[in-house]
Amino acid sequence: MQSHKIADYMNPRPVIFTARMSIETAVEKLLSSGQRGGPVVDDNNRVIGFISEHDCLEAMLRDTYHKEQSATVGDCMYGGDVLTVASYENITDLAQRMDRKRPKIYPVLDENRKLIGIITRTDVLKAINLQLHDSYSKN
Repeated sequence: MQSHKIADYMNPRPVIFTARMSIETAVEKLLSSGQRGGPVVDDNNRVIGFISEHDCLEAMLRDTYHKEQSATVGDCMYGGDVLTVASYENITDLAQRMDRKRPKIYPVLDENRKLIGIITRTDVLKAINLQLHDSYSKN
């Protein structure tokens, strides 16, 4: 199968979040974009966490139940080591690493470890499908 890079299939304009952003703003961004989660970045566009729909839902339910002030993305995000990929990596290699326990969305970083996009399982599936169709049409 011909080599195809993640950069060829990633979303170069993903919805991103900051730690200071309110959960309500994050939810509005997720809903309007259709994205299921996204990277949280610092002022230098470096990934410092990840926020998912599930994280937002938990925060909103908790805030509603306790009738408290809104939480921020920083209060609710996953702040551990976020699994990322490099733009030059092979899409097939990424597909082989994906399993049920792995993320559905990967932040894509450049050579300086700055965010330049995201790639989802759906993007990877489309890429593999295109590769298979290309190989069938050449036979």
